[in-house]
Amino acid sequence: MFLLLPPLPLSLRLCGETKTKTTFLIYFLYLPNVTSLYSLALKFLKKLKSFFFTSFELKRVFFFFFLTMLSNAVVLAAVLCLVVLSPFAAGIRTGPGRITANGDGGRNEFSKLGPFMEAPEYRNGKECASSSANRESFDPSLVHIAMTLDSEYLRGSLAAVHSVLRHASCPENVFFHFIAAEFDSASPRVLSQLVRSTFPSLSFKVYIFREDTVINLISTSIRQALENPLNYARNYLGDILDRSVDRVIYLDSDVIVVDDITKLWNTTLTGTRVIGAPEYCQANFTQYFTSNFWSDPALPGQISGRTPCYFNTGVMVMDMVRWREGNYREKLEKWMQLQKKKRIYDLGSLPPFLLVFGGNVEAIDHRWNQHGLGGDNLRGSCRSLHPGPVSLLHWSGKGKPWVRLDEKRGCPLDHLWEPYDLYNKHKIERAKDQSLVGFASLSELADDSSFL
Repeated sequence: MFLLLPPLPLSLRLCGETKTKTTFLIYFLYLPNVTSLYSLALKFLKKLKSFFFTSFELKRVFFFFFLTMLSNAVVLAAVLCLVVLSPFAAGIRTGPGRITANGDGGRNEFSKLGPFMEAPEYRNGKECASSSANRESFDPSLVHIAMTLDSEYLRGSLAAVHSVLRHASCPENVFFHFIAAEFDSASPRVLSQLVRSTFPSLSFKVYIFREDTVINLISTSIRQALENPLNYARNYLGDILDRSVDRVIYLDSDVIVVDDITKLWNTTLTGTRVIGAPEYCQANFTQYFTSNFWSDPALPGQISGRTPCYFNTGVMVMDMVRWREGNYREKLEKWMQLQKKKRIYDLGSLPPFLLVFGGNVEAIDHRWNQHGLGGDNLRGSCRSLHPGPVSLLHWSGKGKPWVRLDEKRGCPLDHLWEPYDLYNKHKIERAKDQSLVGFASLSELADDSSFL
């Protein structure tokens, strides 16, 4: 039985960009058959034309024939994609145990992201609550951490996970929630496989963030580096995460934790406060908003009666029960919608948080966000640490440590990030010397522990 294939752009949209190669292959194999069928039907009907059809009737028959076949093909494509991609409907649930790529195709797909070594196994101490082999996200003994996961910042994300596990008193009690973009150049399933190959015993779940959820809310006035839809995933954690997750630590992908994450997890959110974060009240709060905001007769009154301070949204402790009950996603979206109509701020996802939560944030010790290590956004110059103890290093800003180190122009503090990097650059250099870089297997790379 032959079916007419739907137009290629529609097929790609239905199946997603992760199926691009497969879709093109189907078209390549299928179109000759469709063409042959069309030619055969055309010759047959032309022979019958003089006996049964007028020219107008013949055109009408062809029109309804192909319209019907096209409709059937579109429906079939949609059903097949839903069946194939059904694990993504509620996120990719993963538990302990290695996930391996199916065949060389899967291996090649995520080997392009770079050869990452398998991290050491980190085990709980005797004082930790017992862990089960298949623990779920609703286990009350778990520490929940949410992070975004994409191909561009993958190296930073894996280093951040590694740092959390290395310094956690109960590493087996940490559960990671990764939010991946729907149309990243690496599919969420491939990213999930790579995380599993790097951390075989990690408890985690991958959720797909639909970019069309927020794309129409992002102002075109925001610089391109900040308008990646995944930057706004934190706004939707209340909708993305399982309802059983009533509290979560949100971390950016460019951080390194050098202390026990349980200490941050145990932060008390007093009163009705929804989030906790290090505050910087010495910063000029007004500079984050334009003259359009301050000259408006109504907008400044939205924060009157509060004493708002700047805080960085890359490290937050969040009460998800209060978040959902207070409809904070809608409150953030309200400011984003206004920004689309009238430019009231210059940055991307930060100002709405300042407007909604400023003056009502649980202040956490500054040691938990030594931010700005990426340098300023204009020159990308090196920064030094703020005075005082350090529990978390944050390379917010233009420069990222893995980029600067690879380009041999690392800042002094970038070398504090390097011990947590699982990207096996030494193996790459050896493979290049042997002219085998294209054939180095992931298993060979993972077995090399010389970098740790």
